[in-house]
Amino acid sequence: QVQLVESGGGLVQPGGSLRLSCAASGFTFSSDAMSWVRQAPGKGLEWVSEANSGGDSTYYADSVKGRFTISRDNAKNTLYLQINSLKPEDTAVYYCAKGRGMDYWGKGTLVTVSS
Repeated sequence: QVQLVESGGGLVQPGGSLRLSCAASGFTFSSDAMSWVRQAPGKGLEWVSEANSGGDSTYYADSVKGRFTISRDNAKNTLYLQINSLKPEDTAVYYCAKGRGMDYWGKGTLVTVSS
């Protein structure tokens, strides 16, 4: 069965960096686009970024463009999100999702940006 397991979240000071990972299994990872989506406390879901199946085409929400970098290692079945210059408004649970239709989601990893 499809499994997506996020990791790498934590508490970080404003201006800091984190790298999130999403370990995928149960499907042909290299055949699917993958996305990151986040949900801030008390708010709705916000799409953050997408990488195509090969990782050579990437897309970002305007709110994170220039600070976040999505990448993937198809040999390791892993999706990454490098997040730099963190702001308090980046505090959220970050989810990875499978496919253009985001038909499977992980359980998320919490990123808290606070001094």
